[in-house]
Amino acid sequence: SAGMSAKRPRQAARDQHSAAAAVAELSALAEQCPEDREEILLEAATVWCEAKEYGRAVAVYDMLLAGTCEEPDMVAAYRIGALWDAGREDDFRRAARELRARHPHHWAPWHFVAETFEDAEDFHSAAEWCTAGISHLIGVGTRLTAAGAAASHQDLESLLITRHRVRRRLGEPHDDWDEAADQAHAGRSGLTGSGFTLDELHDPDYQARLGSEDPEVLRKEIDRLTDEVAQRRAHLHAPRMTCALFWPEEEFVELLRRWPALAGHYGSDHAEHLDGVERLLHSYSDLGHPRLGTTPGTVQGLISFARDEDQDPADGGLRAQYAADLAARGLAAPWPPPRNGPCWCGSDRKYKKCHGSPAKT
Repeated sequence: SAGMSAKRPRQAARDQHSAAAAVAELSALAEQCPEDREEILLEAATVWCEAKEYGRAVAVYDMLLAGTCEEPDMVAAYRIGALWDAGREDDFRRAARELRARHPHHWAPWHFVAETFEDAEDFHSAAEWCTAGISHLIGVGTRLTAAGAAASHQDLESLLITRHRVRRRLGEPHDDWDEAADQAHAGRSGLTGSGFTLDELHDPDYQARLGSEDPEVLRKEIDRLTDEVAQRRAHLHAPRMTCALFWPEEEFVELLRRWPALAGHYGSDHAEHLDGVERLLHSYSDLGHPRLGTTPGTVQGLISFARDEDQDPADGGLRAQYAADLAARGLAAPWPPPRNGPCWCGSDRKYKKCHGSPAKT
């Protein structure tokens, strides 16, 4: 309508005026706090981007890059994103080539530009940027497989999962790095109740449903997710076994680093912690619990579970729910293991010579 068409320019003008005022305040603050100048001006560029004044944002990035810049590769990556948003495709691609030729050492510029190419639906370039970023992170020629421990690092994980997603869009067959992405995803989502494999999450049809503007499509997806959450909560209230949670050594160190007070519950020595789990299971057995099990915890899994439940990860009740959740999902191993079988603690020793030894009880 004529009324609506007349309103939009006025709204745009108000948005531009608000952005200009905010940027003016930030610019003044940058002058007063030269030690924080880069961070403040990056915020100013973000304000311009949110106001869709991409040219002004590019000008801020140019100003930063022309001077002494602490993180020039990241600033250049932000500038590349603004160029794409501005519709300046030739400049966008030229700037991307220039940044790639500098071989950034940090993972974040690689990931940011890869996702910008993904937004541009140039999935080949997005995959190439992820692949190059991973190679720089782990070293050219380093073999990374699904069993690679490096998949647990969040920076590498982000690149692996984005690479998996865009390769899924391209219909590419899985390679070792896609398997590593699957493993990284399973390590997180398997502990927090997502019923999806990474292939399912990255299925183009599923992505299209999530991005649909059709209310009926969105309603069906919401109903399906609601049913899944209800099933998960039902599992929590009916665990299949009484499960003792233990922390592998690296996770134990990280757990106490994040929440030092937990040393009062677990002790500060990892071997002492594992011995305590064995004693706890024996006490459960003495009380007549019919089905007992053990399951390893991860700090990231606990954090994600706590976020889903809106509780404090350090809360003892929450940790018990986390253990019950793992047991309900079939991620716990029955206790005690066979005497000649491997010990539950992951030591690779026979149970009878490890925590099943009479000396441990």
